[in-house]
Amino acid sequence: MQKNFLVVGLWCFLALPAAAQLSSDTLHIDLRGVLEQTLSMSPDVRAAQSESAWASARYDLARSSRILPEVTATSAFAVVPGIENPNSTPRDQLYLDPAVRNDYSNLRPYAQTEISLIQPVYTWGALGGTIKAAGAGSDLEDARVQEKMAIASLRAASLYYGVLLANELYRLTDRAGEVVSMAMREINRLLEEGDPEVDDADRYQVLLTEQEYERRVVQVSQERQTAHSALRRQLLAADSIIIVPVRDTLEPLTFILENLATYQQKALMYRPEILQAQAGLVATDALIGVARADYYPQAVFGLTLSASGASNRYRQPNPYISDGFRRASARTGFGLIQKLNFRQTRARVAQAQAQHTSAGHLAVAAEQLVLAEVEQAWRRVITERAALAAEDSSLAISKEWLRVEQINFDLDLGDTENLVKAVQTNLALEARYYEAVRRYNMAILELLAAAGVLIHEMNAFIE
Repeated sequence: MQKNFLVVGLWCFLALPAAAQLSSDTLHIDLRGVLEQTLSMSPDVRAAQSESAWASARYDLARSSRILPEVTATSAFAVVPGIENPNSTPRDQLYLDPAVRNDYSNLRPYAQTEISLIQPVYTWGALGGTIKAAGAGSDLEDARVQEKMAIASLRAASLYYGVLLANELYRLTDRAGEVVSMAMREINRLLEEGDPEVDDADRYQVLLTEQEYERRVVQVSQERQTAHSALRRQLLAADSIIIVPVRDTLEPLTFILENLATYQQKALMYRPEILQAQAGLVATDALIGVARADYYPQAVFGLTLSASGASNRYRQPNPYISDGFRRASARTGFGLIQKLNFRQTRARVAQAQAQHTSAGHLAVAAEQLVLAEVEQAWRRVITERAALAAEDSSLAISKEWLRVEQINFDLDLGDTENLVKAVQTNLALEARYYEAVRRYNMAILELLAAAGVLIHEMNAFIE
């Protein structure tokens, strides 16, 4: 009998992990709130969103290249010499007078402006391919954001359920302490009554068990505090914030498991890795066309406008003679741009083809890996559901046993040793039940993440 008293406390504590301590400010939160705040505050998600914004800007840049990709305006300001006109020749006939000279003693302000633009007309798909590749790159970064969101959500959910589990197990420590106290009282009573089956050795063993209990109380309290701190940091909350679950009970999620093919089909449609592989295929295929376009001449339209002027300089009407400091001109027309380094073009095409082939192989590998992960997650839900049902049944049996032993003990019909065994078994099975609930809930979330629908469907099953 006494040996069972001694091990109750130790058995109970070895089954208990832990969670966190309370502070001054309180943050009431549930699983949905944890996931929503994680998605809005997680540095990983924000960094991925920044990369996605950069890719989106690059896509806008590529699209803007359709219209006037090269437009420049150049302005210059200086001083130039004036005109020395000893014969007072009319301004429109200065070019006829050989005596007209530059007068460097009479410097005048000078300004020049030139505007140049080039508009692609036909690029053999180079421009369209660049835009398509940039769009696929933007899609790839968007899928990467979804991947980071799923990872952060699973991490946050694990920490949240860790807090609930620690709170449940922490409450069990109070019951374990009561069992240890009951064991000490019973040993002392039996010693006082002179029970021949109990001696001082039993009392010392209970005292040692009590010390082990005190040690485990400190350990559980610190682990509980660590669990709360981890969730608080996941939510980027201040250290003074108390995390208080809205429903501080660890209960299994209400979830209807569909067939494996349904989740695999969803994964092929929504899983970020699949979307990234598809975007990679589109981008690399478009880049092959961009590289091949260098084999052919690109047709462009160009326009250049320039004007310059200075005081005391005059424009001459003769088409063959002009003053470089006073003129206006316009040049326009169509032209061809042909790259002649064909060996380099062939190398670039080969590189693009190799990248496209590699992307194809990676897409096949990603598809097979995703299907395997979905099946593994789906079967784990079945396994954890069966384990939870077994733990629930075992806990129900232990509760019934404990009630019978308590009634018999109150009526002086029972045996103390049997009551201790019932309490010990009930505490251990209750701890195992809560651990099974946590594993089951996480298995559901991991299945939805494996199918790529965790973010989209969490409101459907999370209360």
